Amino acid sequence: MRARLTARSRLTLLFTVTVLVAGLLMTALTYALMRGRPVVRIVQYERRLPGAEAPSPSAELGHLLDEARSAALSDLLTRATVALVVVTLLAATLGWFVAGRVLRPIRTISATAQRLSAENLSERVPVRGPADELAALAGTVNGMLDRIQRGIAERDRVLASQRMFTANAAHELRTPLTTMRTAIDVTLDGTPSPRELLTMAGDVRTAVEQSQRTLDGLLALARSEGGLRERRPADLAHVAAGVLEGATDPAAARDVTLRPELRPAPVTGEPVLLERLVNNLVDNAVRYNVPGGRVAVTTGSADGWAFLRVANTGRPLPPDAADGLLEPFVRGAEAQGEGAGLGLSIVRAIVAAHSGELRALATPAGGLDITVRLPFHSDTPPGRSEPEVANRTLRVVEG
Repeated sequence: MRARLTARSRLTLLFTVTVLVAGLLMTALTYALMRGRPVVRIVQYERRLPGAEAPSPSAELGHLLDEARSAALSDLLTRATVALVVVTLLAATLGWFVAGRVLRPIRTISATAQRLSAENLSERVPVRGPADELAALAGTVNGMLDRIQRGIAERDRVLASQRMFTANAAHELRTPLTTMRTAIDVTLDGTPSPRELLTMAGDVRTAVEQSQRTLDGLLALARSEGGLRERRPADLAHVAAGVLEGATDPAAARDVTLRPELRPAPVTGEPVLLERLVNNLVDNAVRYNVPGGRVAVTTGSADGWAFLRVANTGRPLPPDAADGLLEPFVRGAEAQGEGAGLGLSIVRAIVAAHSGELRALATPAGGLDITVRLPFHSDTPPGRSEPEVANRTLRVVEG
Protein backbone atom coordinates (compact mmCIF):
# COMPACT_ATOMS: atom_id res chain seq x y z
CA MET A 1 0.00 0.00 0.00
CA ARG A 2 1.48 3.31 -1.09
CA ALA A 3 2.05 5.80 1.70
CA ARG A 4 0.28 9.13 1.36
CA LEU A 5 2.17 12.33 2.00
CA THR A 6 0.68 14.95 4.25
CA ALA A 7 -0.03 18.44 2.99
CA ARG A 8 2.96 19.73 4.93
CA SER A 9 5.24 17.11 3.35
CA ARG A 10 3.95 17.90 -0.13
CA LEU A 11 4.50 21.63 0.35
CA THR A 12 8.03 20.98 1.69
CA LEU A 13 8.82 18.68 -1.24
CA LEU A 14 7.48 21.22 -3.73
CA PHE A 15 9.55 24.01 -2.17
CA THR A 16 12.67 21.85 -2.10
CA VAL A 17 12.30 20.71 -5.72
CA THR A 18 11.74 24.31 -6.80
CA VAL A 19 14.96 25.45 -5.10
CA LEU A 20 16.87 22.45 -6.51
CA VAL A 21 15.72 23.07 -10.07
CA ALA A 22 16.54 26.77 -9.76
CA GLY A 23 20.02 25.89 -8.41
CA LEU A 24 20.64 23.45 -11.25
CA LEU A 25 19.63 26.01 -13.84
CA MET A 26 21.82 28.66 -12.26
CA THR A 27 24.81 26.26 -12.14
CA ALA A 28 24.31 25.21 -15.76
CA LEU A 29 24.05 28.82 -16.90
CA THR A 30 27.19 29.79 -14.97
CA TYR A 31 29.08 26.83 -16.42
CA ALA A 32 27.99 27.73 -19.95
CA LEU A 33 29.13 31.32 -19.53
CA MET A 34 32.48 30.27 -18.06
CA ARG A 35 33.08 27.85 -20.90
CA GLY A 36 33.76 30.64 -23.43
CA ARG A 37 37.16 30.45 -25.21
CA PRO A 38 38.67 33.93 -25.67
CA VAL A 39 42.28 32.44 -25.77
CA VAL A 40 41.53 30.31 -28.79
CA ARG A 41 40.96 33.41 -30.86
CA ILE A 42 44.39 34.77 -29.78
CA VAL A 43 46.13 31.51 -30.79
CA GLN A 44 44.40 31.41 -34.15
CA TYR A 45 45.32 35.03 -34.74
CA GLU A 46 49.00 34.27 -34.01
CA ARG A 47 48.98 31.32 -36.42
CA ARG A 48 47.75 33.53 -39.23
CA LEU A 49 50.82 35.78 -38.87
CA PRO A 50 53.38 35.56 -41.78
CA GLY A 51 56.32 33.27 -41.16
CA ALA A 52 54.70 31.54 -38.17
CA GLU A 53 56.05 28.03 -38.74
CA ALA A 54 56.52 26.95 -35.11
CA PRO A 55 54.33 27.40 -32.09
CA SER A 56 54.67 30.88 -30.81
CA PRO A 57 54.76 31.91 -27.14
CA SER A 58 51.13 32.91 -27.57
CA ALA A 59 50.21 29.32 -28.46
CA GLU A 60 51.95 27.98 -25.39
CA LEU A 61 50.20 30.60 -23.32
CA GLY A 62 46.85 29.58 -24.80
CA HIS A 63 47.52 25.93 -23.96
CA LEU A 64 48.26 26.85 -20.37
CA LEU A 65 45.14 28.98 -20.22
CA ASP A 66 43.02 26.09 -21.54
CA GLU A 67 44.33 23.82 -18.83
CA ALA A 68 43.67 26.51 -16.21
CA ARG A 69 40.18 27.02 -17.53
CA SER A 70 39.41 23.26 -17.44
CA ALA A 71 40.66 23.07 -13.89
CA ALA A 72 38.57 26.13 -12.94
CA LEU A 73 35.44 24.69 -14.53
CA SER A 74 35.99 21.35 -12.75
CA ASP A 75 36.50 23.17 -9.45
CA LEU A 76 33.40 25.27 -10.19
CA LEU A 77 31.27 22.15 -10.73
CA THR A 78 32.56 20.59 -7.50
CA ARG A 79 31.94 23.68 -5.41
CA ALA A 80 28.60 24.36 -7.08
CA THR A 81 27.48 20.79 -6.38
CA VAL A 82 28.40 21.09 -2.70
CA ALA A 83 26.71 24.49 -2.48
CA LEU A 84 23.62 23.14 -4.23
CA VAL A 85 23.37 20.20 -1.81
CA VAL A 86 23.71 22.53 1.19
CA VAL A 87 21.16 25.00 -0.20
CA THR A 88 18.74 22.16 -1.00
CA LEU A 89 18.99 20.82 2.54
CA LEU A 90 18.46 24.30 3.96
CA ALA A 91 15.50 24.78 1.59
CA ALA A 92 13.97 21.49 2.74
CA THR A 93 14.36 22.49 6.41
CA LEU A 94 13.07 25.99 5.82
CA GLY A 95 10.21 24.67 3.68
CA TRP A 96 9.17 22.28 6.43
CA PHE A 97 8.89 25.07 8.97
CA VAL A 98 7.25 27.51 6.54
CA ALA A 99 4.69 24.88 5.48
CA GLY A 100 3.91 24.19 9.13
CA ARG A 101 3.40 27.88 9.78
CA VAL A 102 1.18 28.28 6.73
CA LEU A 103 -0.90 25.20 7.58
CA ARG A 104 -1.29 26.04 11.27
CA PRO A 105 -4.70 27.75 10.78
CA ILE A 106 -5.95 24.71 8.89
CA ARG A 107 -4.88 22.44 11.75
CA THR A 108 -6.73 24.76 14.12
CA ILE A 109 -9.85 24.52 11.97
CA SER A 110 -9.57 20.72 11.87
CA ALA A 111 -9.07 20.46 15.63
CA THR A 112 -12.04 22.73 16.29
CA ALA A 113 -14.25 20.70 13.94
CA GLN A 114 -13.24 17.46 15.69
CA ARG A 115 -14.19 18.90 19.10
CA LEU A 116 -17.64 19.93 17.91
CA SER A 117 -20.67 17.73 18.32
CA ALA A 118 -24.42 18.03 18.04
CA GLU A 119 -24.59 18.97 21.71
CA ASN A 120 -21.79 21.56 21.55
CA LEU A 121 -21.72 23.91 18.60
CA SER A 122 -20.79 27.06 20.47
CA GLU A 123 -17.04 26.96 19.74
CA ARG A 124 -15.76 28.88 16.73
CA VAL A 125 -12.54 28.93 14.74
CA PRO A 126 -10.39 31.93 15.74
CA VAL A 127 -9.79 34.33 12.87
CA ARG A 128 -6.38 35.96 13.19
CA GLY A 129 -3.77 37.46 10.92
CA PRO A 130 -4.28 39.22 7.61
CA ALA A 131 -7.46 38.95 5.58
CA ASP A 132 -6.15 36.22 3.29
CA GLU A 133 -7.59 32.98 1.95
CA LEU A 134 -7.13 31.14 5.26
CA ALA A 135 -8.97 33.86 7.16
CA ALA A 136 -11.76 33.61 4.57
CA LEU A 137 -11.83 29.83 5.07
CA ALA A 138 -12.11 30.27 8.85
CA GLY A 139 -14.92 32.78 8.37
CA THR A 140 -16.71 30.38 6.02
CA VAL A 141 -16.44 27.54 8.55
CA ASN A 142 -17.76 29.80 11.32
CA GLY A 143 -20.66 30.87 9.13
CA MET A 144 -21.46 27.23 8.37
CA LEU A 145 -21.40 26.42 12.09
CA ASP A 146 -23.74 29.34 12.77
CA ARG A 147 -26.20 28.02 10.19
CA ILE A 148 -25.97 24.49 11.56
CA GLN A 149 -26.55 25.74 15.11
CA ARG A 150 -29.56 27.78 14.02
CA GLY A 151 -30.91 24.80 12.09
CA ILE A 152 -30.54 22.50 15.10
CA ALA A 153 -32.17 25.08 17.37
CA GLU A 154 -35.05 25.46 14.92
CA ARG A 155 -35.37 21.68 14.65
CA ASP A 156 -35.50 21.32 18.42
CA ARG A 157 -38.08 24.08 18.61
CA VAL A 158 -40.23 22.44 15.94
CA LEU A 159 -39.92 19.02 17.60
CA ALA A 160 -40.85 20.47 20.99
CA SER A 161 -43.79 22.29 19.39
CA GLN A 162 -44.90 19.10 17.66
CA ARG A 163 -44.65 17.09 20.88
CA MET A 164 -46.71 19.71 22.71
CA PHE A 165 -49.18 19.85 19.84
CA THR A 166 -49.55 16.07 19.83
CA ALA A 167 -50.06 15.98 23.59
CA ASN A 168 -52.65 18.76 23.44
CA ALA A 169 -54.44 17.11 20.52
CA ALA A 170 -54.57 13.81 22.40
CA HIS A 171 -55.95 15.61 25.45
CA GLU A 172 -58.58 17.46 23.41
CA LEU A 173 -59.74 14.24 21.77
CA ARG A 174 -59.61 12.25 25.00
CA THR A 175 -61.97 14.64 26.79
CA PRO A 176 -65.06 14.06 24.58
CA LEU A 177 -64.31 10.33 24.44
CA THR A 178 -64.23 10.23 28.22
CA THR A 179 -67.51 12.16 28.33
CA MET A 180 -69.15 9.69 25.98
CA ARG A 181 -67.81 6.69 27.89
CA THR A 182 -69.00 8.11 31.21
CA ALA A 183 -72.45 8.96 29.86
CA ILE A 184 -72.85 5.48 28.40
CA ASP A 185 -71.58 3.66 31.52
CA VAL A 186 -73.74 5.69 33.92
CA THR A 187 -76.87 5.38 31.79
CA LEU A 188 -76.53 1.67 31.10
CA ASP A 189 -75.77 0.86 34.74
CA GLY A 190 -79.18 -0.53 35.49
CA THR A 191 -82.39 -0.16 33.58
CA PRO A 192 -82.41 3.31 31.96
CA SER A 193 -85.64 5.04 31.17
CA PRO A 194 -86.33 6.54 27.75
CA ARG A 195 -85.66 9.98 29.19
CA GLU A 196 -82.26 8.90 30.50
CA LEU A 197 -81.43 7.36 27.13
CA LEU A 198 -82.36 10.59 25.36
CA THR A 199 -80.20 12.55 27.78
CA MET A 200 -77.30 10.17 27.18
CA ALA A 201 -77.78 10.49 23.41
CA GLY A 202 -77.66 14.28 23.72
CA ASP A 203 -74.44 14.15 25.76
CA VAL A 204 -72.87 11.75 23.26
CA ARG A 205 -73.92 13.96 20.36
CA THR A 206 -72.39 17.03 22.01
CA ALA A 207 -69.15 15.13 22.61
CA VAL A 208 -69.12 13.90 19.00
CA GLU A 209 -69.60 17.45 17.73
CA GLN A 210 -66.75 18.63 19.91
CA SER A 211 -64.51 15.88 18.55
CA GLN A 212 -65.54 16.75 15.01
CA ARG A 213 -64.69 20.42 15.53
CA THR A 214 -61.30 19.43 16.91
CA LEU A 215 -60.58 17.09 14.00
CA ASP A 216 -61.72 19.67 11.45
CA GLY A 217 -59.42 22.22 13.07
CA LEU A 218 -56.50 19.79 13.04
CA LEU A 219 -57.06 19.01 9.37
CA ALA A 220 -57.30 22.70 8.49
CA LEU A 221 -54.14 23.44 10.46
CA ALA A 222 -52.26 20.58 8.78
CA ARG A 223 -53.41 21.72 5.35
CA SER A 224 -52.39 25.31 6.07
CA GLU A 225 -48.94 24.30 7.27
CA GLY A 226 -48.52 22.01 4.25
CA GLY A 227 -48.36 24.97 1.86
CA LEU A 228 -50.60 26.19 -0.96
CA ARG A 229 -51.96 23.80 -3.55
CA GLU A 230 -52.87 26.61 -5.96
CA ARG A 231 -52.65 30.38 -6.25
CA ARG A 232 -55.41 32.42 -7.76
CA PRO A 233 -56.26 36.14 -7.70
CA ALA A 234 -58.61 37.07 -4.88
CA ASP A 235 -59.77 40.15 -3.02
CA LEU A 236 -59.91 40.21 0.76
CA ALA A 237 -62.76 42.71 0.53
CA HIS A 238 -64.95 40.26 -1.41
CA VAL A 239 -63.98 37.39 0.89
CA ALA A 240 -64.74 39.46 3.99
CA ALA A 241 -68.07 40.62 2.55
CA GLY A 242 -69.15 37.02 1.99
CA VAL A 243 -68.08 35.95 5.48
CA LEU A 244 -69.86 38.92 7.08
CA GLU A 245 -73.11 38.02 5.32
CA GLY A 246 -72.97 34.60 6.93
CA ALA A 247 -72.05 36.07 10.34
CA THR A 248 -75.02 38.44 10.52
CA ASP A 249 -77.37 36.03 12.33
CA PRO A 250 -74.80 34.75 14.89
CA ALA A 251 -73.80 38.36 15.62
CA ALA A 252 -77.42 39.39 16.09
CA ALA A 253 -78.02 36.42 18.41
CA ARG A 254 -75.17 37.63 20.64
CA ASP A 255 -76.18 41.31 20.38
CA VAL A 256 -72.96 42.18 18.51
CA THR A 257 -72.84 44.89 15.84
CA LEU A 258 -70.81 44.32 12.66
CA ARG A 259 -69.07 47.39 11.27
CA PRO A 260 -67.46 46.66 7.91
CA GLU A 261 -65.30 49.13 6.02
CA LEU A 262 -64.19 47.23 2.98
CA ARG A 263 -61.92 48.66 0.31
CA PRO A 264 -60.26 46.58 -2.43
CA ALA A 265 -57.38 44.43 -1.16
CA PRO A 266 -56.25 42.23 -4.07
CA VAL A 267 -53.98 39.29 -3.29
CA THR A 268 -53.09 35.89 -4.73
CA GLY A 269 -53.63 32.69 -2.79
CA GLU A 270 -55.83 29.70 -2.21
CA PRO A 271 -59.43 30.97 -1.96
CA VAL A 272 -60.57 28.22 0.41
CA LEU A 273 -57.81 29.02 2.91
CA LEU A 274 -58.37 32.78 2.59
CA GLU A 275 -62.05 32.30 3.34
CA ARG A 276 -61.15 30.12 6.33
CA LEU A 277 -58.77 32.83 7.56
CA VAL A 278 -61.41 35.57 7.44
CA ASN A 279 -64.11 33.28 8.83
CA ASN A 280 -61.98 32.28 11.82
CA LEU A 281 -61.15 35.90 12.65
CA VAL A 282 -64.76 37.07 12.38
CA ASP A 283 -66.12 34.04 14.25
CA ASN A 284 -63.56 34.54 17.02
CA ALA A 285 -64.41 38.26 17.24
CA VAL A 286 -68.16 37.54 17.47
CA ARG A 287 -67.92 34.52 19.78
CA TYR A 288 -65.65 36.12 22.38
CA ASN A 289 -67.43 39.44 22.62
CA VAL A 290 -69.75 41.07 25.14
CA PRO A 291 -73.48 41.88 24.78
CA GLY A 292 -73.80 45.19 23.00
CA GLY A 293 -70.28 44.87 21.63
CA ARG A 294 -69.05 45.44 18.11
CA VAL A 295 -66.75 43.95 15.49
CA ALA A 296 -64.95 46.27 13.05
CA VAL A 297 -63.74 44.62 9.84
CA THR A 298 -61.51 46.73 7.58
CA THR A 299 -59.76 45.84 4.33
CA GLY A 300 -57.55 47.88 2.04
CA SER A 301 -54.01 48.24 0.76
CA ALA A 302 -51.00 50.28 1.84
CA ASP A 303 -47.21 50.21 1.32
CA GLY A 304 -47.33 47.28 -1.10
CA TRP A 305 -49.47 45.12 1.20
CA ALA A 306 -53.13 44.16 1.21
CA PHE A 307 -54.49 44.10 4.75
CA LEU A 308 -57.41 42.77 6.74
CA ARG A 309 -58.06 44.16 10.21
CA VAL A 310 -60.58 42.65 12.63
CA ALA A 311 -61.03 44.45 15.94
CA ASN A 312 -63.63 43.52 18.53
CA THR A 313 -64.73 44.57 21.97
CA GLY A 314 -64.59 42.12 24.83
CA ARG A 315 -63.13 41.47 28.21
CA PRO A 316 -59.75 43.08 28.95
CA LEU A 317 -56.75 40.82 28.37
CA PRO A 318 -53.20 41.08 29.70
CA PRO A 319 -50.95 42.88 27.16
CA ASP A 320 -48.80 39.77 26.67
CA ALA A 321 -51.74 37.39 26.25
CA ALA A 322 -52.44 38.16 22.58
CA ASP A 323 -49.48 36.25 21.14
CA GLY A 324 -50.26 33.24 23.33
CA LEU A 325 -53.75 32.99 21.84
CA LEU A 326 -52.12 32.25 18.47
CA GLU A 327 -50.80 28.94 19.79
CA PRO A 328 -52.80 25.73 19.24
CA PHE A 329 -55.30 24.73 21.95
CA VAL A 330 -54.91 28.01 23.84
CA ARG A 331 -58.18 29.64 24.88
CA GLY A 332 -58.92 32.85 26.66
CA ALA A 333 -60.49 32.91 30.10
CA GLU A 334 -63.85 33.85 28.59
CA ALA A 335 -63.90 30.82 26.28
CA GLN A 336 -65.29 28.50 28.99
CA GLY A 337 -64.66 25.37 26.96
CA GLU A 338 -66.01 26.75 23.66
CA GLY A 339 -64.23 25.69 20.50
CA ALA A 340 -61.07 23.66 20.14
CA GLY A 341 -58.61 26.51 20.61
CA LEU A 342 -57.36 26.17 17.02
CA GLY A 343 -59.00 29.14 15.29
CA LEU A 344 -56.22 31.71 15.61
CA SER A 345 -53.44 29.16 15.19
CA ILE A 346 -55.05 28.19 11.85
CA VAL A 347 -55.08 31.89 10.92
CA ARG A 348 -51.38 32.16 11.70
CA ALA A 349 -50.58 29.07 9.60
CA ILE A 350 -52.60 30.40 6.63
CA VAL A 351 -50.88 33.77 6.83
CA ALA A 352 -47.47 32.07 6.90
CA ALA A 353 -48.42 29.91 3.88
CA HIS A 354 -49.25 33.11 1.96
CA SER A 355 -45.94 34.79 2.99
CA GLY A 356 -47.82 37.37 5.02
CA GLU A 357 -47.58 39.00 8.43
CA LEU A 358 -49.87 38.71 11.44
CA ARG A 359 -50.12 41.10 14.38
CA ALA A 360 -52.37 40.59 17.40
CA LEU A 361 -52.81 43.24 20.09
CA ALA A 362 -54.89 43.25 23.27
CA THR A 363 -56.64 46.64 23.40
CA PRO A 364 -56.76 48.47 26.75
CA ALA A 365 -60.56 48.74 26.60
CA GLY A 366 -60.90 45.00 26.03
CA GLY A 367 -60.92 42.61 23.10
CA LEU A 368 -58.40 41.94 20.36
CA ASP A 369 -57.15 43.94 17.41
CA ILE A 370 -55.76 41.55 14.75
CA THR A 371 -54.19 42.71 11.49
CA VAL A 372 -53.26 40.43 8.60
CA ARG A 373 -51.00 41.71 5.81
CA LEU A 374 -50.54 39.78 2.58
CA PRO A 375 -48.45 40.64 -0.51
CA PHE A 376 -50.35 43.02 -2.76
CA HIS A 377 -51.51 41.76 -6.14
CA SER A 378 -52.46 44.38 -8.74
CA ASP A 379 -54.76 42.27 -10.91
CA THR A 380 -58.45 42.50 -10.03
CA PRO A 381 -60.20 39.08 -9.83
CA PRO A 382 -62.34 38.44 -12.88
CA GLY A 383 -66.03 39.20 -12.51
CA ARG A 384 -65.50 41.51 -9.50
CA SER A 385 -65.60 45.27 -9.23
CA GLU A 386 -65.43 47.83 -6.46
CA PRO A 387 -69.15 48.83 -6.67
CA GLU A 388 -70.08 45.16 -6.11
CA VAL A 389 -68.04 45.13 -2.93
CA ALA A 390 -69.81 48.26 -1.75
CA ASN A 391 -73.23 46.71 -2.49
CA ARG A 392 -72.43 43.48 -0.62
CA THR A 393 -71.06 45.47 2.31
CA LEU A 394 -74.23 47.57 2.38
CA ARG A 395 -76.40 44.44 2.59
CA VAL A 396 -74.34 43.18 5.52
CA VAL A 397 -74.74 46.44 7.42
CA GLU A 398 -78.45 46.58 6.69
CA GLY A 399 -78.87 42.99 7.80
